[in-house]
Amino acid sequence: MNTREKEIYRVTIAGTIINAILVALKFLAGVVGHSSALVADAVHSLTDFISDIVVLVFVRISGKPRDKEHGYGHGKFETLATMIIGVLLAAAGIGLIIKGSNQVWLSLHGLQLPEPTWIALAVALISIVSKEVLYRFTIRQGKKLNSDAVVANAWHHRSDAISSLGTLIGIAGAIFFGAKWRILDPLAAVIVSLFIIKAGYDIIKPAINELLEASLSKIQTDEISVIIRSVKGVKGFHNLLTRKIGNSIAIDVHVMMDGNLSLFEAHEIASKIEKDIRHRFGKESLINVHMEPLGD
Repeated sequence: MNTREKEIYRVTIAGTIINAILVALKFLAGVVGHSSALVADAVHSLTDFISDIVVLVFVRISGKPRDKEHGYGHGKFETLATMIIGVLLAAAGIGLIIKGSNQVWLSLHGLQLPEPTWIALAVALISIVSKEVLYRFTIRQGKKLNSDAVVANAWHHRSDAISSLGTLIGIAGAIFFGAKWRILDPLAAVIVSLFIIKAGYDIIKPAINELLEASLSKIQTDEISVIIRSVKGVKGFHNLLTRKIGNSIAIDVHVMMDGNLSLFEAHEIASKIEKDIRHRFGKESLINVHMEPLGD
């Protein structure tokens, strides 16, 4: 296991432990404290726990070296993990919005919602603080390690904090303002669920693009073009193809050179292009330079 994998494991395991504790606390406090919102929040934390497991499994696979069956490496497994996390997040949001909407409907039609207790309020507050701290730690490490899966998992932590905030508002409203305000609990859950679904969509979209071999962004492509043109001996290039593989990139390009150059000289130019691109985008970058004589 390389250093990057170890760091990803360290971050994710920390989240897994916290999520396991929160799931147990929320279920217990939700039942004892008569808060259906907190029980629903526990379900959301459970999806967070599952996403941690997904990261632990798939990142280990994505870090494996290239083999006969996977000539471009296993980076797409990390992309797949990212998409699974996004789907889990969106599914949790949809489930919460259905449950919350149903409770709002029943409340408007005379159902007396149970009054939550202080233990439910306290656990919701603990969840908000712990998940926000975990989000900040995980997002910082995810960007440092250039891991989309870890960044996606960080947003899952943030969504759990937001969900708990909605739960806190609903519980507090029911406790402090009386029975007629207990509808705030499921109503807040519905509003929060919309943000959770949006977060899931924002994670799923780029993951799908990557799995469907979408090109790198225009900014990245322009940067690669500048790097190629800056290498001495390059007379021009065309047919630049790019894509992302996990935390690495893959590039294919046709570079035009003086036709009178020796094979050794042309190879040196191509090697310089590869070196400069890897210096900027990472040593795991897959680069294929096709050399063409000028005017061909």
